[in-house]
Amino acid sequence: MNLIPYGWHTGIEKELDKVERKGSDIARITAVHRHLYEMVTDQGFLIGELTGKRKFEIVSQDEYPTVGDWVVFDPLQGGERGMIQEILKRKSKLSRKVAGAEAEEQLMAANVDYIFLVNALNQDYNPRKIERFLLMAWESGAQPVVLLSKADLQENALEMKIEVEGIAPGVPVHTVSAQTGQGLDELNQYIQPGKTIVLLGASGVGKSTLVNYLFGEEQMATQGVRQGDDRGRHTTTHRQLVLLPRGGLIIDTPGIREMQLWGGEQGVAGAFEDIEALGTQCYFSDCQHIHEPRCAVKAAIQDGRLQVERFNNYRKLLREMKYLEEKQQRNDGKQRKKTRK
Repeated sequence: MNLIPYGWHTGIEKELDKVERKGSDIARITAVHRHLYEMVTDQGFLIGELTGKRKFEIVSQDEYPTVGDWVVFDPLQGGERGMIQEILKRKSKLSRKVAGAEAEEQLMAANVDYIFLVNALNQDYNPRKIERFLLMAWESGAQPVVLLSKADLQENALEMKIEVEGIAPGVPVHTVSAQTGQGLDELNQYIQPGKTIVLLGASGVGKSTLVNYLFGEEQMATQGVRQGDDRGRHTTTHRQLVLLPRGGLIIDTPGIREMQLWGGEQGVAGAFEDIEALGTQCYFSDCQHIHEPRCAVKAAIQDGRLQVERFNNYRKLLREMKYLEEKQQRNDGKQRKKTRK
């Protein structure tokens, strides 16, 4: 089986030269089931698992394979399974904080080129939620693309697109409808051989319907939203990397009710580029944009160039990331104490 359609390129080969192969083979992770991994190899599809040595060496969640990873493995006798030895360096990594109180990373996908952030133009539409998803997307190292789905249900779709373009500098924004075909041809520019797309969004925003369009046939089961609140029903139950008939790869993800952030500085610089740029024009270099005089951010709010809701969300997300960073530092300190004992 040729791995080039699955994203193989010379950059991966260079990373492969840096690890001790010892006759090992290469594979890309297409799905994760607890600690078993579906993999595509040049010999076909296999089930992989980590070696005992590799498991023992793991100290954080990002050291486990995730969907989209390239791994080095040793095939077992019989050819249906393989033992994963190494994970090659990732060019991008999509993560969020695990649900609950723990300050721990949850990997969602790796080696992604485009992140389709899908938001339906119904009661689920929320610019503040889009800003949160954009921050996470920029942090990953991939290129975010906003898809405003179900455009056929919204008379003000154009105005809403303009609003999103205002909060997403440098990000393509498309209004689409899987029912009428509106805007779907615009997505063809991202479907390129070897390029990987991941879809993110809440349940019921139309991710699986979009996947079916990109396939040209029904690959994913779809369900409507609940009547009364437009809340979606879960259709996709796990992340899976699949090859599109026209070339390119796509990862559909389960619907996300709550996106807890992981990381920070790179994501903030991308998602709030306009506020960060304004901050460099403030009189004081450490301006907090609250009570300080000659503040360029406050001036932009007063003259209407910057929405106060956007600025408030910016400050909220910064506080959230600071809290997460402090919690990680406390956890790291506890871990070091345990290690010394």
